[in-house]
Amino acid sequence: MTTVAYQGEPGSNSATATQSLYPGSNELPCTSFEQALDAVALGTADLAVIPVDNSAAGRVADVHRLLPESGLFVIGEYFLAIRFDLMGVPGASPAEVECVRSHLHALGQCRKVLREGDWRTLVSDDTAGAAREVAELGDPRHAALAPPAAAQRYGLEVLRAGVEDDPDNTTRFVVLSREAAVPPLTDKPTMTSLFFAVRNIPSALYKALGGFASNAVNLTKIESYQLGAGLNPSCFYVEVEGHPDAPGVALALQELRFFSSEVRLLGVYPAHPHRLRDAAADGTTAIR
Repeated sequence: MTTVAYQGEPGSNSATATQSLYPGSNELPCTSFEQALDAVALGTADLAVIPVDNSAAGRVADVHRLLPESGLFVIGEYFLAIRFDLMGVPGASPAEVECVRSHLHALGQCRKVLREGDWRTLVSDDTAGAAREVAELGDPRHAALAPPAAAQRYGLEVLRAGVEDDPDNTTRFVVLSREAAVPPLTDKPTMTSLFFAVRNIPSALYKALGGFASNAVNLTKIESYQLGAGLNPSCFYVEVEGHPDAPGVALALQELRFFSSEVRLLGVYPAHPHRLRDAAADGTTAIR
């Protein structure tokens, strides 16, 4: 049986993504992203399902720094529609609530209801953990913002359903493995993730990325971060539409390597159907 690690507790959004991707798998909840990645690297788990960004709250802190250093490979992606309910102990009412607990990102995705209630907030390690804490407290003055599944798991009552600010709130997850699983070049939509460090010369980043523009390769994400004390050239995590063996992408990568001190392929994987839906809605060209 496949063992899948994720950060959070049962009932969290990461658990829901894991169950959707690998139904019937052996789940390994972890207290941190590092622990989930280490579980795969050390062989305790076969795969890890990790959130990388949210449509409302932006990137998940530290994940883009951790991915290149983990030694793991991205083999898939998954987009999960995010729903949050305000939940409390049985018999409680919103009027009794004084404090709301949840993960930092969840609190940021439910600002409207928090302002309306004028509630104090407490940050928990994850959303399902917040629900568990409220259940353990048994105090009607405390409530949690958590996925709907958490209420049933921890015996809580939904005080208000669907309190996320954005009805299209979506989190993107990636699947990580010890071994790369590069699909062959076909006409199916494909994504490529990579890491690179620019050479310490003027306009290095501009020149390194120029090949993507001249070869009509779309960059869907670029994240920068610094290694060391800030005296070294910046490093970048990039995601592009296309397969590295496709002519345009291959030429762009060739130019990238010329202006970079290091280029590392982190994964080649099928594009999730959610991307195609968004491309069609925008009237843009489908992913190659």
